[in-house]
Amino acid sequence: MTDIVDELKWRGLFAQSTDEDALRKALADGPVTFYCGFDPTAPSLHVGHLVQVLTMRRLQLAGHRPLALVGGATGQIGDPKPTAERTLNSPETVAAWVERVRSQIEPFLIFEGDNAATMVNNLDWTGGMSAIEFLRDIGKHFRVNKMLTKDSVARRLESEQGISYTEFSYQLLQGMDFLELYRRYGCVLQQGGSDQWGNLTAGLDLIHRLEPDAVAHALATPLMTKADGTKFGKTEGGAVWLDPEMTTPYAFYQFWLNVDDRDISRYMRILSFRSRAELEELEQVTEERPQARAAQRALAEELTTLVHGAEQCASVIAASKALFGQGDLAELDAATLAAALSELPSARVSEPGLVVDLFAEVGLAPSKSAARRTVKEGGAYVNNAKVTAEDAEVSAGDLLHGRWLVLRRGKKNLAAVEVTAG
Repeated sequence: MTDIVDELKWRGLFAQSTDEDALRKALADGPVTFYCGFDPTAPSLHVGHLVQVLTMRRLQLAGHRPLALVGGATGQIGDPKPTAERTLNSPETVAAWVERVRSQIEPFLIFEGDNAATMVNNLDWTGGMSAIEFLRDIGKHFRVNKMLTKDSVARRLESEQGISYTEFSYQLLQGMDFLELYRRYGCVLQQGGSDQWGNLTAGLDLIHRLEPDAVAHALATPLMTKADGTKFGKTEGGAVWLDPEMTTPYAFYQFWLNVDDRDISRYMRILSFRSRAELEELEQVTEERPQARAAQRALAEELTTLVHGAEQCASVIAASKALFGQGDLAELDAATLAAALSELPSARVSEPGLVVDLFAEVGLAPSKSAARRTVKEGGAYVNNAKVTAEDAEVSAGDLLHGRWLVLRRGKKNLAAVEVTAG
């Protein structure tokens, strides 16, 4: 057993708990069975969920037993958003998303040994419960005046839209989850983000009312934020998903590579499994030589490997290098190349032609005459090959995978051209 509380605090993963001393003792005496819940309100988890998934992994590596709950029941309702009512998805859709989310969580946990993880679904204990049973056995123990103090509920009550009884009742369902997991598995700790604190304590209150001798705990991690004030895990294209079909591994890698210097040390501590000594060294390098982006590269590689695998990470790194002339673009597979080029300014043409025309078309030069000057000055490249003639043409044989061209002006200005038939 390691002193996991001190480790979580050092990493910035300890926002609050119900009784820190009691929790510290329970974890030290361990092993402790704990759980964290994930609602399938989308077909994939996003990078914001990584904080909870990786915190579960840390607790398991420290000797504790995780229960990963994917909410087949709560996913049909959805935790109230502060701004608007959720659109309800069909039970069939939610069931399919449960399986997808399960498959994303499972690789991070260990399912054998003395503290083997268990996947659970709250539809197992809610699916057969009648409304009367729910109101008598669960609803009876909740006080509306306390439920109204939850932040998201209070905000919605102040809005024009208000809040439906369905979403208002969400905290009863999550509270029942903790009670059921306590009874079924001896679960005594619920972990979640600090925005879930009202739901975490609702479960504790329910356990204490129905199991007076029980000792249970709640642990909240801080919400991830960005120094520039924008929401963590969001890009111009939307959320950064764990599903490679929704966010390509290349785009996933680039998201971490582009983390603001003001945020990288904090993100490294929260998300990386590197040692304190390694992280402190990377923090020092970032402070002394921020242009090297050593910490960003380290985190991008570590998380891309964790989420997408070492082979996919290696392909992404190779593509990133090749785009800037440090590798052979022709060696990249079509899927990786397409993902990399989708992040660049691009243009579609019906057939290849003069290089200067393509440079102007894609916006690497403001005009054809400017493109000719770029060629003359030695700063024009097609597929990493320097263009030496102002009247140089591109032929079908130059196309990567019979489809793409990578244009570069100087060392860092990139664009893509897709040649489409007809």
